[in-house]
Amino acid sequence: MWKTIKSDISAVFDNDPAARSWFEVAFTYSGLHAIWWHRIGHWFFKKRMFTIARIVSQFSRFMTGIEIHPGAVIGKRLFIDHGMGVVIGETCIIGDDVTLYQGVTLGGTGKEKGKRHPTIGNNVIIGSGAKIIGSFTVGENSRVGPNTVVIKEVPPNSTVVCIPGKIVKRDGVRVNRLDHTSLPDPVIDIFEGLQKQINELKEELEQERQRNGGTRQHDAQSV
Repeated sequence: MWKTIKSDISAVFDNDPAARSWFEVAFTYSGLHAIWWHRIGHWFFKKRMFTIARIVSQFSRFMTGIEIHPGAVIGKRLFIDHGMGVVIGETCIIGDDVTLYQGVTLGGTGKEKGKRHPTIGNNVIIGSGAKIIGSFTVGENSRVGPNTVVIKEVPPNSTVVCIPGKIVKRDGVRVNRLDHTSLPDPVIDIFEGLQKQINELKEELEQERQRNGGTRQHDAQSV
């Protein structure tokens, strides 16, 4: 147990340059406290003492602002930085040396039974506000950008950004060049599509008016 606690604290120093002392980390880092409470709740969960496990997890949520279901399986040296709003679902599996930032959601879709939350490989970094939804794997050594929404499998050694998530780098090679100054905006895309349809309807209406005007003029000349 003490070896695990020491490893958890060392992970903070490895990932957070603001960490100053073991005492400060052990008593003030809510992400660390959430992980320790989860280990207690997970022990009760494995013993099928589900109500006690949920009570522990809800107490941890109240104290830290981080919600980890006691059924989730968490590997070694998880680091949750500025963890307020982090949510980790029941069937989620997290590997070793993973980093989660504020507002990350590892969630499920629908009301299906069984494995419904993501599996996060070793050495993955998930940026602030990112949402990983569904039962698939984010491969080891991958990076998920802030506010990215991932809804399908991510290969190892990949970088994912945007909504929905797009792989922009894999094995160190750029896959799709991303212009950070002109990221896609679905709302603007909808308005542009509507404007295009309006312009097409205007052209058709004008053409119809010209045809009708020509017909009336021809009838007048015939008379």
